[in-house]
Formats: sequence, structure tokens, C-alpha cells
Amino acid sequence: MTARAAKPLAAAAIAQLEADGVATLIGTVVNPAGLIHAKTVPLRRMGIFADPGLGASPVFHAFTIDQTGIVFSDSLGVVGDQRIRIDLDALRILGDGLAWAPGEFFNQDGTVDPYCARGVLQRVTDRMAAADLAAVVGHEMEFVLVGPDGGRLPSVMWAQYGLAGLLEFEGFVRDVTNAATTSGVAIEQFHPEYGANQFEISLAPQPPVAAADQLVLMRIIVGRVARKYGLRASLSPVPFAGSVGSGAHQHFSLTIGDTALFSGGTGMRGMTALGESAIAGLLAGLPAAQGVLCGSVLSGLRMQPGHWSGAYNCWGTENREAAVRFLIGGPSNPYGANVEVKVIDPSANPYLASAVILGLAHHGIENELSLGPETTVDPGSMTEAQRAEHGVVALPTRPSDAQSALDASSLIRGILGDEPVDAVLAVRRYELQNFGDLPDEELTEKFRMAWSV
Repeated sequence: MTARAAKPLAAAAIAQLEADGVATLIGTVVNPAGLIHAKTVPLRRMGIFADPGLGASPVFHAFTIDQTGIVFSDSLGVVGDQRIRIDLDALRILGDGLAWAPGEFFNQDGTVDPYCARGVLQRVTDRMAAADLAAVVGHEMEFVLVGPDGGRLPSVMWAQYGLAGLLEFEGFVRDVTNAATTSGVAIEQFHPEYGANQFEISLAPQPPVAAADQLVLMRIIVGRVARKYGLRASLSPVPFAGSVGSGAHQHFSLTIGDTALFSGGTGMRGMTALGESAIAGLLAGLPAAQGVLCGSVLSGLRMQPGHWSGAYNCWGTENREAAVRFLIGGPSNPYGANVEVKVIDPSANPYLASAVILGLAHHGIENELSLGPETTVDPGSMTEAQRAEHGVVALPTRPSDAQSALDASSLIRGILGDEPVDAVLAVRRYELQNFGDLPDEELTEKFRMAWSV
């Protein structure tokens, strides 16, 4: 948005926001470690925040999850300055005098910063649009309620997906739902999960950038409401050692023009040939993409068979142990057939995660990749010989393996760009080098609140 366009729009919006009681505007960006950074301005400076933006050091891309670390490099250091510009079209009211908008990084000359995750996702969707491809993405948000110090809450009455747990926190659930509605976030469902004091929120599908924005906003809403109840929401992949962990699954569907790719075809499960190729591309690239999707020092603790984390690189219809779960369309699925990627966890930058998933699907389509056979059973129940016969491979659980695969992948680098890949690798290697030797209990305790807001 140019300065000429932004300022009149901002002036009109300020008047309306003032009438709605807004006094302060929060703008956020998400860095390669999955940390949400923020700046605020008084409402009267909203136009400046939109264009030319607020100054920010390049080291925003290099902050680490231990609250103190910065991974300096030749391009990310103390010298230089960038601008964070908010997207006024995505602005939402939070309540209590606050409004929020997602931001993007720009260079001082006005060009898009190659490290900017939101900009990367926009570039991926633009490349798809040039091929007449369009995607919608639906995010899931899993989190565990903990005490204000991150301590474990009582769970005497908790049962997996049980009513008692929901009623225990009914005020929290009600207020999150109301706050989401006020902020324009469409919640599809909100329910207790498998783990003690764990919840999941499913968000309505949207275009990729808007969907990632909505997830960030939902994390803010959950964090704010939890505070009002003397609670906190842990977004750690594994809040407590030995627990099932929390995912950040993404659903997506694809169309070319008006034609859906995952239904109405003559291929497997009613897919079109291009739909099959999209899933084939995703599966082919998942081992290298793990460093982006679930690459934190904690992520390997979640990537275990039997945890519904997609520990095996395969696809299957409604198979929750497969890395890629296919959901058929029909009367019970009004949005139509879609694909769920199970391996993503809350430590991932959601913009980069969507970008790499959609980029891999696009690559599969461009190269007409063939989709292998469907896995119709729990892959963990198969013998090694059976898995080998069907091409089912266990995904790496060691962060170092995921990092090496990402570093060496020209495909992922071509989708995201070298800068975001190198930044992700830098912050994840810092985690591994400094904390990789900690026992599971110490590791989960140290980073239980690292991604919380």
C-alpha cells in the first residue's frame, strides 16, 4: 500500500476505531523460531504504522526461544534497520481499547524483506495464482492450560475429550468464543483434547495469508482470556515430558479455476490426477520440510508413533497416524475433500509452514508426480518389511537430522528462499547446541512457555 493510499484510509479508519473505543494498536510479526514479536502505537499513528512503518532491527529474525539468545550472521546483526508495516485490511478489534493487525518486514527502500515470513507466503500464493491454482487453509490450534508460573494444573476430573474438563473451564471457553466472535474469527469447533487440560480450536478455512493471520490472532485471544482467569496457555510442542504433545495441524484444499483437485476425479478416493500429484509432492518433500514444520529442540519428543503426530511419511484416508491425512468430501464434510498435514507443531512459523506445504504441493503438480499407495492401517502396526513394501518411512525424530535435510534441500530453498531457510536453521541449531543435551523433563520445563503469548 502506498503512502498516498494508506493515509486517507487510515484517517477514516481512525475515526471509526475511536468510536469503537480503540486507543492502542498492536502490530505483530512472527520470526523463524515461531516467536510472535509486537510493537504498539497510539491509534492516531496508525497511518504511520501502515506506511512507512516502524523501525526494527534485522535481529528480529534471529531472536531465539531462550529469551536471551540472538544468532548473529553476516546479514543479521546490529547494523541496519528495517520497517514493519501493518496490513490495515486485516485489522481486528481485540476489546479493552486494543486493536491488532499483522505486520510485514520491508527494507528501507520499500522493497519486501526476503526474511519476512508473511511476504514469503504471499509470494508462494502469487506463484500458484500465476498457474491458476488457488488454495484455502484451515488451521488447528492445540494448547495446554497451565498455571501463571507454567505449573501443571489439577486434572482429577479430566478425561480424554471429556465433558468434565470442558465444564471445569467453561468460563474460559465461553469468553474465548465470545472474544473470537467480536474480533471476526470464525471458530469451527472448540473441544477438550486427549491430554490433561488440553484444548483444540479449529478455525474456518481462508486464503493462506488470511488463515495464518487468523491463527496468530487466535493465539493472542486465547492468551488474553487465559490471563483473566489466572491461567496461561502453553503452546509448546510438548509441555510436559511424556505427554502426547500439541500439534498445529493444517488442512488445505486446492482448485484450478472452478475445479476442485481433491474430489470429482477418477483417481484414488475420487481425486483428480493433479490432486494426486499435489499429495505426492507433499510426501516427497516432507522429510526436508520438517525443519520448518516441526524443527524445534522439543519437536522430536512429539514425533512418536501412537501420538497422532504423523510420525510415518505416508498418506491415508482418515488415518490419524499418517503424516498426511486425506479427508473425503460429501454430506459430512461441507467444505469438500481436503488434506491435513499432521506433523506441524506450534513451534513453527505458521506463514512459513503454509508456504512450504503449498509450495511442495505446487511442485508435485508442476512435475506430475505419481502418488504411491494409500496406507489403510496404522503404519506403526506394520512390520518393517510391510512398510518397506509400501514405501512407508518413519520421519526423523532427531532435530539434527531434520536440520541437515532442510539445509541440503534445493527444493525447499527454491520455495522459501535461502534467507528464511538459513534463518530457521540458525535459530534451531542454536537450540540444539545449547539445550539439546538436557533431559526431557528439564527441556520441557525450560521451554513450556517459550511460544506462549
